[in-house]
Amino acid sequence: MWIPAEIALIPLLLQCCPHTEAIPPECDPNYILLQDEVSCLKLLKTNRSSPSPGKQECRGWWDHLNCWPHAAVGEVVSQPCPWFLHATGQVYRNCTEQGWTEPYPPHDIACEYGFNESLPLQVYSSQWYFQYVRIMYSMGYAVSLVSLTIAVTIFCLFRRLHCTRNFIHIQLFLSFILRAGLIFIRDSVLFSTEDHFQCGIYPVSCKLATAVSNYCIMANYSWLLAEGHYLYSLVSVSLFSRRRQLLWYIIFGWGSPMIIMIGWTSARYLHEDEGCWETSRSQWIWLILRVPVLFCIIVNLLFFLCIIRILVAKLRKPDMPGSEFKHYRKLAKSSFLLVSLFGLHYILFAFLPHNVNDRTYEIWNFIELAFASTQGFVVAVLYCFLNGKVQNEIQRRWRRWRLKRHLQVEPRRQCGSMSQSGGGPTNNHSAH
Repeated sequence: MWIPAEIALIPLLLQCCPHTEAIPPECDPNYILLQDEVSCLKLLKTNRSSPSPGKQECRGWWDHLNCWPHAAVGEVVSQPCPWFLHATGQVYRNCTEQGWTEPYPPHDIACEYGFNESLPLQVYSSQWYFQYVRIMYSMGYAVSLVSLTIAVTIFCLFRRLHCTRNFIHIQLFLSFILRAGLIFIRDSVLFSTEDHFQCGIYPVSCKLATAVSNYCIMANYSWLLAEGHYLYSLVSVSLFSRRRQLLWYIIFGWGSPMIIMIGWTSARYLHEDEGCWETSRSQWIWLILRVPVLFCIIVNLLFFLCIIRILVAKLRKPDMPGSEFKHYRKLAKSSFLLVSLFGLHYILFAFLPHNVNDRTYEIWNFIELAFASTQGFVVAVLYCFLNGKVQNEIQRRWRRWRLKRHLQVEPRRQCGSMSQSGGGPTNNHSAH
């Protein structure tokens, strides 16, 4: 089932993006093996015993990975994989008359780790791919963040733009701003070059960054749904009070994601408290995030279809002025604006099958992140910068400012000309 790319990409980025943090001694495999070797030699020296008469024995030894104790001929000894590999496998050796046998299965098979192998080519290509993806969506979110901040400032400064519709736009813009800002904070925490994740122990800060980032993404989808419902109520001539409607939208837009995230964080803490909460082993936990997102997208699609049906019915009325071509051009323009405002482009990705090959998945994932990161910029341009009322208000303020400045400069010029005209005769009289 589909989940927003910003959430689904986290585990892949953590796996493929190289980290440059310094490894503390207690986490360095070479240091750990050296300490294990010292402990093994002490243990073997302490447990040294002379073999029984007529009975052969394999002397204990350190094979640079495991400590093998003294054993009698015919005995099978097992040792776990080195703990820093985070593997649960076992390695065995037989004690024979000729000595210890080779370990079976080999360490690279039992511990699922290749000690003498380099990374495969596809791992390097994945690293380059995810680096490009991070650069791409970081630039997209940066552009969206700047444009949305300007748009919110315009809506707040100009009092003539204060209305219920623009207040809802402001809330939507704020959700986009929080979504972009928390993406940057989350990436700075998860992919920091500082030594945060020591020995597989993850601090609360990275889990909190993931949870708050997911909350902002959920809030963004809930406000997209609020926009869809509000426009549908406008088109269908709703009789509800706009002020009361705004209050319910605020409660739904910011409150419902909080309830969802409380359930999700509780489930993660109790049942899957691993890493930075970026994994998705328990599918039912991820359903807590997936189902509300799909619900918002599907309901917004229904609102869109209902609005288009109402607009088509109104345009087909015989008393509508203008030609039929102008009517359908206006309908196409309205549809385009609604698609961006409702986030309907997510329909393209919500039902993408997961059994596609890696190359197809990378292409679709790149496209989805490109749309998601720049959607805030597109919405700010269409519903603020290209808005006729916003442009008229900015032009009115600009003309008012120029007129005020002109009136301030004009008296200075008049005073200057009067002083020059008054000083002329005096100077001429004194000259005579």
